Amino acid sequence: MINPFIAPLLTLLCLSGLGRFSAPAAEPADPAARLILEAGNAESELDRHRLLRSLESMADLPPDLRADLAKLLPVVDDWANGKSKVVVDTSRAAENGYLCRFITGKVQPEADGPVHPPALSPRSRLYPIWCLYRGRMLIWRVIQSGPLLRVPERRDAYYGEAARLLETASQHFPDNRVLRMYLGQPIPWPRTIPAIAGAPQWANLQREGLEKLADLIHWWIDERQLPDGQFGGGWGDDVEMWRWWTPILIGFDDPKINAAQERISSGIFRQPHLRDGFTTRVTDVEHSNEDTTDTILPMMFLRADDPVWQARARKLAQYMRERWTGRNQRGLLQFQSIYFSVDRVDTSEARAFDTVYHPSVVQPALLLWQRTGDPELGKLFGEWLRLWVDAAARAENGKPAGVLPSAIRWPDGMIARPGQPWWQPFSPGHNDALYNWPGATRLMTSTLLLAHHMLGDPQYLEPIRSMARLRLRELDAPPPASLSPGSAPWCARRMDGFLPDTLAKYRFLTGDRRYDALLLEDASGYVRYRLAGDSQSLARALERNARAFRSNWEAYTIEMRWTDRVISFTRNFLAYLPDPPPSPSPEILYSSATGDPGNPLVFPMNRVRWLTPPREIAALVTDAGARSFEAEMYHFGDTPRSLDAELYLLEKGAYDVRIESAASGETLGRQTLRVDGPRSRLHLTLPPRDLCRIRIQRDPAADSPR
Repeated sequence: MINPFIAPLLTLLCLSGLGRFSAPAAEPADPAARLILEAGNAESELDRHRLLRSLESMADLPPDLRADLAKLLPVVDDWANGKSKVVVDTSRAAENGYLCRFITGKVQPEADGPVHPPALSPRSRLYPIWCLYRGRMLIWRVIQSGPLLRVPERRDAYYGEAARLLETASQHFPDNRVLRMYLGQPIPWPRTIPAIAGAPQWANLQREGLEKLADLIHWWIDERQLPDGQFGGGWGDDVEMWRWWTPILIGFDDPKINAAQERISSGIFRQPHLRDGFTTRVTDVEHSNEDTTDTILPMMFLRADDPVWQARARKLAQYMRERWTGRNQRGLLQFQSIYFSVDRVDTSEARAFDTVYHPSVVQPALLLWQRTGDPELGKLFGEWLRLWVDAAARAENGKPAGVLPSAIRWPDGMIARPGQPWWQPFSPGHNDALYNWPGATRLMTSTLLLAHHMLGDPQYLEPIRSMARLRLRELDAPPPASLSPGSAPWCARRMDGFLPDTLAKYRFLTGDRRYDALLLEDASGYVRYRLAGDSQSLARALERNARAFRSNWEAYTIEMRWTDRVISFTRNFLAYLPDPPPSPSPEILYSSATGDPGNPLVFPMNRVRWLTPPREIAALVTDAGARSFEAEMYHFGDTPRSLDAELYLLEKGAYDVRIESAASGETLGRQTLRVDGPRSRLHLTLPPRDLCRIRIQRDPAADSPR
């Protein structure tokens, strides 16, 4: 959290600002002063730019004010008019789009070097507007930059200076609601969705979350997307947007959102750096994978049988086999580096590591393997994952036995790097700190679970089981007075961020109850509901997400500068102010609507896609297995609603389908469903405002020979 010197300052700024926000400012007599006041209070960047252009056109403008305006207007122009003057920049993958390319590393605390944008004198009449831009630019630099956010001293230097500048601006422009939002006063969401009497609590809350999420996605498509697919953050960041679209993209069917995803997924493959199916830029695995993984994966959900996207997924496995991996000195298959491109691998000492993030580069191929059972893919991934099984079992370089490391050194296969803690082989202030422990361990545990599921070999479960044992042991132990970093108890207390996702998938896949106590402690509200019928945990999770979408629409839309941070404003900034709203959690919408207890990136277990728009509807998967599926649905409209549902992961065979009214128990419909492949389609008609239960059960009698 914020350090003890900055926190009181921010509290004071917020409280003092809130005390002044309602005081009206006297109308200045000077025409220039009136334009400046109107510009500062404007919430639209276009309006502010127009007003300052009007100021510039005044013939009698004093020379000093004209000179200051000449410094300020280029910055205002960048914020307001980027979409109308897009610059083609293929020099880097991201952060060079029209929304953010001008907020560069030059924007740093005043103690670190030259001030940018060029400073105006505090005596200038335009100084408060300069404060408005400089303050927001400092904030957005940290929201976007992991290294700045992770190091408290650096984060506080940016946020502390920004708070002082924005407080100055707020004193001059008390009617600017967006400015007040940055100082902790929320702006009510522009659209409310009142609860419907008679609808279940979960349904009202899920509907609110789904519709507001759809509103946000539509805004970005309508206001930001370019014809070639870009959204304004640079290709490498734009492609990540689908991750928070998943409740709708995977769970429902929205034609506008589907088309927008296809535009960006297809558009990026027309770029020169992807001519061979993977980037030609040598960069770290987090960034090198995005252009392919984050465009192929969503299309594999939208167009599961499309040979173009399957071929692109298979190409990644080919590159892994032929270019990116090798046999290490222990004889195990290993990625040779964090940094690589389609045809180059950087094996310099500082970069020669395999990490728990590496599944991300082949996620589409992993999904192809999950769906097809391709034995060649199974052989490749099975051999590679033995490296991680071996590393988890070893106690080495201070790492406890049974814990997955975050990085394995090439070519000797040792844990982390000499002279550095095993859990922190990379400096916290460097981009590569992303690969410190626990990092993206969830990607690796889900990949190991997939390998066990596909290959039937229990060795791939052992790292998951050994860490679960450690976590359970620590939960049963009294809280220690202190923990030694890197020790087994220290690790166990940090596993709640990645173990529940994988263990929940394991539980629903196998029915094994041995980790239920851990899941009931750590897992999501949806998993608790599925395991123990805990409807209050489910409702609390949905309500928290709904509250996140009841304020600060502007932070998700007009103010957002980096497209990979659209839902990060609260978590990365407002969380460091007093009384922040909750952060959005689209995951609870995705899980409850699809039945997948974890994330869809590796080993997705979504059981259904509701082929209907995400408006006036709520769907809750209540149970799902290989031979059964149950869900509750509530249609908020006034007339019956027809829709199809596409079901996944059911065994082949005949199924009995019943649709019942939860209130009366009346059977509203009954039919037979034949499952002959990985996907089967069911047609439903829902009555208005009546909770329905859909029950699908295997019908062995229908499979028996007559």
